[in-house]
Amino acid sequence: MKISSEVFSAFSLTRHASNLRIARSSLIKSAHLLERIGLAAVGASCGLYVGATLLREKGGLFESGWIVLITMLYGALSYYVGIDLSGSAARKSISGISEEWNGSEPVEIMSAAGTFGAAIAAALSVSILVLDQNPPNGLVAFVAGCWVVGSSLQVAAGTMARNNETYMDKK
Repeated sequence: MKISSEVFSAFSLTRHASNLRIARSSLIKSAHLLERIGLAAVGASCGLYVGATLLREKGGLFESGWIVLITMLYGALSYYVGIDLSGSAARKSISGISEEWNGSEPVEIMSAAGTFGAAIAAALSVSILVLDQNPPNGLVAFVAGCWVVGSSLQVAAGTMARNNETYMDKK
């Protein structure tokens, strides 16, 4: 009997603690901000690998150390803005059963394609660096292209999703 009364008192404490009224929306916003900062850190680290791969190529555009900083900053921006689209866009997406068009599908496809392109560039860059390869210029150009296109698609998708959200909120 004593154990069951302890369990019930713990549940009642939980109920009373929920009456403290910590604003749930501010807690969720804080968690979302931490998540986005984490995504930006992942994007910056992917950009570090891509930039280091480009820096290894001697001659031409990528000789300066600035390329590493630029790819890191662009990676952080693209992952912060584009990967984690807001929850309302995901909640509004239509299931596979319905054939209605709600306008969020292109944004989700752009975000997915951008994430895929940037991830391919980062994976290739890591393999080039870890295996200490001297890849042909075509492969380095492919890595750079995947990074630029993928990151740009993420930024575009995130911007479109947020603009669409603002427009829907005003309606």
